[in-house]
Amino acid sequence: MFREKGFRKRLKERKLIEKEIDFAVNAAREFLEYLEKKKVSWRAAGLGELKEYLSSLIDGGRNSMDRLLAIARYCYFAKKNDYYVYFTSILNGREILPLIGKKLVDVAGEETRHRIFDRFELPPLGSPPDDYPKLTKMIVDKLEAELPTATCREVLTGNYHEIPAEAFKDKKERFDKAKSIDEYLKGEHKRLVTELTEFMKKGRIWYEQQITPEVVEFVKRNSETSGVRRDDKIYVTKIPYAPSDYLKEKDPTLKRYYACHCPLARTAIRDGTPMIPSVFCYCSGGFEKFAFDTIFGQSTEVELLESALKGDPRCRFAITIPKGKMK
Repeated sequence: MFREKGFRKRLKERKLIEKEIDFAVNAAREFLEYLEKKKVSWRAAGLGELKEYLSSLIDGGRNSMDRLLAIARYCYFAKKNDYYVYFTSILNGREILPLIGKKLVDVAGEETRHRIFDRFELPPLGSPPDDYPKLTKMIVDKLEAELPTATCREVLTGNYHEIPAEAFKDKKERFDKAKSIDEYLKGEHKRLVTELTEFMKKGRIWYEQQITPEVVEFVKRNSETSGVRRDDKIYVTKIPYAPSDYLKEKDPTLKRYYACHCPLARTAIRDGTPMIPSVFCYCSGGFEKFAFDTIFGQSTEVELLESALKGDPRCRFAITIPKGKMK
């Protein structure tokens, strides 16, 4: 059953204008009507039905970002969590490669960007994650061939999810009030565990993660999920992309697949091909360091220590505390 009234209310709370709300409601309704015609209930529908629908949107030229976002928002609202997570995988990483190309111009010039990027096209919006690793590998291979190692890492290390610094305003305030970096990090870890517990109780997706009691306990035992300082470095271990599956999985390859967050690369781990160079994980390093850039008030250095693309069962980084910022 289409929960139009509640969905409209949620969209108003997100401060969408009436025209945008009407479009989103109609997009969600059309998708549910598609499932009805397939004689598949909303709760019973699997990812196969969603992928088929997205493919039909692509074929019909109706695969706009607004439409896909509308359906994704309804999935989140209606707690169709497997669909919502799938939408994050096909939408969140799509602009990363073009943004890397944009930064490449600043670091190495337009001619270099032209040599590396101009022959490649992104898959159509709404394409499955499986369609990206081959393109990712070709671009990373060319970056490594064209650039010195340090420059390649510099290009890949960026805030490619375009998170505004204001998103970390509260973290910055808590850091400024803390007596030491250690006190701050311990406080952040406690806050993270509390936040995850609340999402678990509400059955809500936390970013891209389904939170279970086992996931909360895993994070509680792993302080590096918020960062742990040793000397002048802060060590950070990423919470796995699919933490519940990760914790249950015994196969080392699938464990790495469940650990990896990158929608442009993770299916290559599962399939064993293509072999994407692990330097690409500096893109994830850029995401991890940005919060620390904000609290320290300057850019920090990040080092890739372990990653699923390297063959490790987890993704782990070291962020260097800038000189004069220790407390």
